[in-house]
Amino acid sequence: MCLAEKDLTWEDKFIDLATNEHLTAEYLKINPNGVVPTLVHENRLVHDSSVICEYLDDVFPDTPLSPKDPHARAEMRAWMRFHEEVPTIAVRTPSFNMAFLPRFQGLDEQQFHDQQSDIRPLRKQFYRRMGAKGFNREDFEAALEQITNTCRRMDRALENSPWLVEDTYTLADIIVAPLIDRMEDLGFAELWESDFPAMTDWFARIKKRPAFQTALYEGCRLSEKHTLAQGL
Repeated sequence: MCLAEKDLTWEDKFIDLATNEHLTAEYLKINPNGVVPTLVHENRLVHDSSVICEYLDDVFPDTPLSPKDPHARAEMRAWMRFHEEVPTIAVRTPSFNMAFLPRFQGLDEQQFHDQQSDIRPLRKQFYRRMGAKGFNREDFEAALEQITNTCRRMDRALENSPWLVEDTYTLADIIVAPLIDRMEDLGFAELWESDFPAMTDWFARIKKRPAFQTALYEGCRLSEKHTLAQGL
């Protein structure tokens, strides 16, 4: 979304996570963590979504996506940190159980560890906790609670403001938008639509932005690529 908001030209290189292309020697040379995305700009590598967004905002300042005021900028970064540490992690649990788990069918636990969890530079413990049979009900419900708490916190911030940081559309909004879209795609929009009207209105505004429609294009969502299993 950040690239699109700044109206930059870029070339996509699709990495097939289903075939572990992100764990090949070729990809690990450019991203030792074995995760996506990776930005290549002027033959230099930048890793991690939020870091990439801040880098783009620094290098291409003509369409600023960070506040000039130091306090507002700090507030934006606090939101970005929160998004990374809470909803980003929580969204993985329903995503894996509902969309990715079928590709592990037929593996016993040892095969799963040998072929999936133990080969990952990052997130070994996440995969080990999931196991070949997926996350249990307790883990799944805990993830939904984290998402609900995120929605509640966002709703409070949005009660008197159109965006998360005062009246300014910033990277704080951009970072969390794909996570909320993922939860909607998985069928959990009721987490915010039933109790959090300010956040519901925020998401409606986000979805109208051309950059959102460019980044989250038709065909990119899990429900368009996988047959989704029931959540619980």
